[in-house]
Amino acid sequence: MNKKPSSLPMHVGHVDVDKVMQMNTPYSPVLGDFDVASKEERENYIPPTASVSYWKDAWRRLKKNRVAMVALCVIIFLFVACIFGPMLMDLDYSTQIRGEENWPPVWEQPTEKLLAKAESKGIVFDAWKHPLGSDNLGRDNLARLLYGTRISLAIGLVASLIVLVIGSLYGAIAGYIGGMVDTIMMRVVDIIYSVPDVLIVLLLASTLKGPITTYINTHNSWISNFLSTIGPNLIGIFITFGMLYWVGMSRIIRGQVLMLKQNEYVTAARALGASDARIIRKHLLPNCIGQLIVTTCLQIPSAIFLESFLSFLGMGVSAPLTSLGSLASEGLSGIYSYTYRLIVPSAVLSILILAFNLFGDGLRDALDPRLKK
Repeated sequence: MNKKPSSLPMHVGHVDVDKVMQMNTPYSPVLGDFDVASKEERENYIPPTASVSYWKDAWRRLKKNRVAMVALCVIIFLFVACIFGPMLMDLDYSTQIRGEENWPPVWEQPTEKLLAKAESKGIVFDAWKHPLGSDNLGRDNLARLLYGTRISLAIGLVASLIVLVIGSLYGAIAGYIGGMVDTIMMRVVDIIYSVPDVLIVLLLASTLKGPITTYINTHNSWISNFLSTIGPNLIGIFITFGMLYWVGMSRIIRGQVLMLKQNEYVTAARALGASDARIIRKHLLPNCIGQLIVTTCLQIPSAIFLESFLSFLGMGVSAPLTSLGSLASEGLSGIYSYTYRLIVPSAVLSILILAFNLFGDGLRDALDPRLKK
């Protein structure tokens, strides 16, 4: 009754039934199949490879991004130039040399009137003494450009650190606790998004100007000297970054924490009695390091641009301290006679912001494990 019909074909489609039936037969070992492998066979079976860490793998992929590497070289060059360049010069951003006002840069020829004025004061004209010329007060434009770049970079770095600390902690707490606390904290973020940052800077600058001036006049310490140098406008900018600019960072970290807190190692740490603060500090934030670095790097050009914009309008650094924005503002007043005074700081500012943006994009691609090829 169970006899197979003779009409059933031995080949069904492309499957060879005979071979399939042979695969079900018991295997007959051949002599020598279970001998112990030699040392050479064991070494050649799985070739040893060096383990690659997360950071080495990210650096390897970053090096393949030529645009990001060129941007990194530009950033390093500007850092080195603005830090060590003024050390090689005898001038700073406030040194005025009488008789050397409005010297032309090296690519322009001095006028006869300028040469006669220098000769009447016993000054030997040397084009390379002021490679980028001097302003109407006799201050060296190259020295002011290097100091201005240093100030802009310092403001960008300090503001980004403020955003990093506040945004990462706020977003991590909101994402980890969740529930009604998360909802309330995110609504606060939505409200802060609607506040105009320039208006806050103006209000803080006008409010802080009186108390800071009084403190400077009544105290003689390094704090009063520091406040006198940077002025109330820069203090207002830093406070504005601490009040407003961390919201983007907090949203990114909140999203990462919402995903990471469901993992097993967080459950294990909670079962072992770890506190919420320790879980956030030791387990959640270290696993958001890629997003933290990339967001901070992309925040630097935003801070530099805001400071330069406010300094261009006269609401940034206080004279005689200079920045790229204030240099561009000074160059605007003489755009027809001394065009290079506007073009040079504007070009440096554009290159600096573009380099940080391109490097931040490359860093994001390198640190994101989902983009591995």
